[in-house]
Amino acid sequence: MKTSSLRTQRLLLRPFDPADAPRVQQLAGDREIALNTIHVPHPYPTGRAQMWIDAQVDRREQGQWDFAIDDGELAGCIGLRVQEEFDRAEIGYWIGKPYWGRGYATEAAAALIRLGFEELNLNRIYAGYFSRNAASARVMIKNGMQYEGTLRQHVKKWGEFVDIVYYGILRSDWSGSR
Repeated sequence: MKTSSLRTQRLLLRPFDPADAPRVQQLAGDREIALNTIHVPHPYPTGRAQMWIDAQVDRREQGQWDFAIDDGELAGCIGLRVQEEFDRAEIGYWIGKPYWGRGYATEAAAALIRLGFEELNLNRIYAGYFSRNAASARVMIKNGMQYEGTLRQHVKKWGEFVDIVYYGILRSDWSGSR
């Protein structure tokens, strides 16, 4: 991927910096963030944000790109997990609770979808969300993604089995909607 940062109307999507670790710890440490994400723990262990940021160079080499969502300060994270052999990628994101309801996830996801189709020449981009997270569904729908299916009780989070709902968009869908 050539692009290291992306600009939207209101946001800068940029690589994480080691100085972001305290803010990641603070935002991702909110129980409601962890509740609706597969990989964010609660409580969020001290030092984990720094280790996660430090490991990003290795993850980029494996096609995993994480961007800080920045509106003048760190507001969340959005990532793209590229699977080159299939010309597809998965989008994942979280937004810090103080920034909910501002449309940041929708705006950031649109930028990554555009990057995926225009620069990375992907054929398909998809995302999944916990069925209890209606806000995440709206992000996907607003970006032209279509419902593809539900994996019932697909993950176990804090002792509860949770359904994962998948949405996706093909390059042909995206090109046709522009």
